[in-house]
Amino acid sequence: MENKEQVTKKLHRAVGEAIKEFSMIEDGDSIMVCLSGGKDSYTLLQMMLHFQKVAPISFKIIAVNLDQKQPGFPEAILPTYLSQLGVDYKIIEKNTYKVVMEKTPEGKTTCSLCSRLRRGTLYEAAKDLGCNKLALGHHRNDIIETFLLNFFFAGKLETMPPKFKNDAGDLVVLRPLAFCKESDIEVYSNYMNFPIIPCNLCGSQENLQRKKVKQMIADWETDFPDRSSVMMHALQNVYPSHLLDRNLYNFDTLEETTVKDDTFV
Repeated sequence: MENKEQVTKKLHRAVGEAIKEFSMIEDGDSIMVCLSGGKDSYTLLQMMLHFQKVAPISFKIIAVNLDQKQPGFPEAILPTYLSQLGVDYKIIEKNTYKVVMEKTPEGKTTCSLCSRLRRGTLYEAAKDLGCNKLALGHHRNDIIETFLLNFFFAGKLETMPPKFKNDAGDLVVLRPLAFCKESDIEVYSNYMNFPIIPCNLCGSQENLQRKKVKQMIADWETDFPDRSSVMMHALQNVYPSHLLDRNLYNFDTLEETTVKDDTFV
């Protein structure tokens, strides 16, 4: 297993590549880092703080947690951690847990509704705090899994973009961990001994399609090592003329057309 210094350098390199590749951060940015209490968001915050120190530009960071009022949620953990870290932060209290549990039919997964409610609340918080950008902790595995979920179950070629604008067009959403492997994040999280807070919503559901896709990818990796790297490369190497979407490619004139302005999640 890699030591702490080695895995930290790997993550720094991957995040630095994503920031540069997708022009994520500019001088004067005010970035809201969404902190859930899981390994991914803790890692995201550490990466953003690192680049805030070493980048040749100046940008602000504020960590924000949405307390969804889940039963047993340890309210003191994040304020204590962030205070010790010396990071500006804000805890938003909103009982989305109750709404999700009341509105989700029995036997159905809570992720979709929970995600929409959480996203809307965080977007509003970013505006209230004067932030022009919002950073989320999705990593490379999330991006690949989302692509396959959409491909197999939603009938569309779509995934989590590393950078996009919200529907209102007044906030840029970033995924700085886009090139980071989940396995590296897990190792880093263990070394850093983050005070992990488990989720009682999505984390407690066993029949999620995402979990099945995650296992499918793991099985592929066993038989064909580094398949995830190949799939990630494919998402950056698209040929519209070799697909079947007339909104991307005009098969009458054989010319590319304007890319559809879909709402990414």
